[in-house]
Amino acid sequence: MRGATRVKWAVGVTAVALTAAACGSSNDSGGSSSSTGGSGGGIVRASWGDPQNPLEPADTTEVQGGKVLDLIFRGLKKYNPKTAKAENMIASSITSTDSQNFDIKLKSGWTFSNGEPVTSDSFINAWNFDTQLKNSQLNASFFQYIDGYDKVHPDATGAKATATTLSGLTKVSATEFKVRLNQKFALFPDTLGYAAFYPLPQAFFTNRKAWEAKPIGNGPYLISSYAKGSKMQLQKWNGYKGPDPAQNGGVELRVYTDNNTAYTDLQAGNLDLVDDVPVAQLPNVKSDLGNRYINVPAGIIQTIAFPLYSSRWSSANAAKVRQGLSMAIDRKGITQQIFRQTRTPATDWTSPVLGAAGGFKAGLCGDECTFNPTKAKQLIAQGGGLPGGKITISYNADTGSHKEWIDAVCNSINNVLGNNKACVGAPIGTFADFRNRITNKQLNDPFRAGWQMDYPLIQDFLQPQYFTDASSNDSHYSSPTFDKLVNEANAATSSADSVSKFQDAERQLVIDMPAIPLWYQNGSAGFSSNLSNVALNPFSVPVYNEIKVK
Repeated sequence: MRGATRVKWAVGVTAVALTAAACGSSNDSGGSSSSTGGSGGGIVRASWGDPQNPLEPADTTEVQGGKVLDLIFRGLKKYNPKTAKAENMIASSITSTDSQNFDIKLKSGWTFSNGEPVTSDSFINAWNFDTQLKNSQLNASFFQYIDGYDKVHPDATGAKATATTLSGLTKVSATEFKVRLNQKFALFPDTLGYAAFYPLPQAFFTNRKAWEAKPIGNGPYLISSYAKGSKMQLQKWNGYKGPDPAQNGGVELRVYTDNNTAYTDLQAGNLDLVDDVPVAQLPNVKSDLGNRYINVPAGIIQTIAFPLYSSRWSSANAAKVRQGLSMAIDRKGITQQIFRQTRTPATDWTSPVLGAAGGFKAGLCGDECTFNPTKAKQLIAQGGGLPGGKITISYNADTGSHKEWIDAVCNSINNVLGNNKACVGAPIGTFADFRNRITNKQLNDPFRAGWQMDYPLIQDFLQPQYFTDASSNDSHYSSPTFDKLVNEANAATSSADSVSKFQDAERQLVIDMPAIPLWYQNGSAGFSSNLSNVALNPFSVPVYNEIKVK
């Protein structure tokens, strides 16, 4: 459950500094030119942002780090780059007769890039490490349904672990292991393509620091080098035996703190791929790039989250203020004027890419997500007014064009309240700093959030962000009713029943409004004439391994 907080939408630094960094990258990389005369060995030069944490699979909840993990790792399953369907990758089969006990068999022949074989132990040891309380992995809660999680990772404040391994994991052989869950969870196999479940080599446990400096994975790419704040270079791993080898020689991920600078570099021929077209360029992007501009639906929703741990937002009537703020936002006007058909006003907390059968329900949020200035003003007043008479909305300024829409949202709120100082944006320089402040509970007012799905399930849009103590519950929202309904949804034996229960849980969010749904976000990208076969997957991430360099 990577958070949109995850990453994709962060903030920026100065254009001058970034341009210099980017140009420096291309000049000193030696052999990093994207063009190799069609040999298939060219390098894809792509925009990127530094990840929040070291690239440990269970400690990465944001998109930039997630991009790299998906380049250097493969898991039991992989999500189809066109449909997002979970398909077996390392797993040869995942079977169950009761939706609670699963038998996982591995394909033979898989290895890590250091030659270690990928075995049952690669998963069992990784998952035990990922869940141990002392290891503080952000994605630990993804394993909460595996038997013994409560002993390895007790949730109560001050509690100590009474076990170091998950009792629900049993090795059968080098290529087979069993997983016992603490409740029925029919959709469990579909979650196993997410990075948190990736295997780890013994090299990780032997020398964790050395591994973090240069992670060893089992995917189609190797990390050659990483200079924080500048670039990461990845090269094709020629020893990769999986079905989806790289079609290029490698990927050079260049750090930009201003996506406008990245776009300018793309036009100048200094960059091959941007996967975040800035809003300032949307009016001209089609004329600039023609068929090299991609604008496709993606499993992303943008929200404004509230720090419910703060006394400013924890009073009995604060939910009315949050509901009122939601009704004070003119979503339709903002998406039309700023985002130019790359966003759609949100009326629930999921995404249309799920489809109705998958859990998307247009209009579920109802009046609370509908622009209504009169009712908005009434609710905010009934809730006691804005805390201290004004609010700020924090955002990262290095990527994502957040300033433009945060200013627009505040203008909408200010117009409703008749006070042009009631709401102001609060930029934070880098995405990593922004995320650290959220993780460390240092924000006392709303902040921009968003969610890029990890897998195409309604569960992934709700549980990681709103279940008590979940991995990306940045609001620290806690509702016994919501949690109970989510547990019932996970235990349902049919997809239809599960979806219905999740939607019941979602209706609790309308009442409590821990985060305001804003709009569903398309994936947008632009690429140079040096590239072909460029596409975004349903998660809005470039399918790097399929890109060809001319």
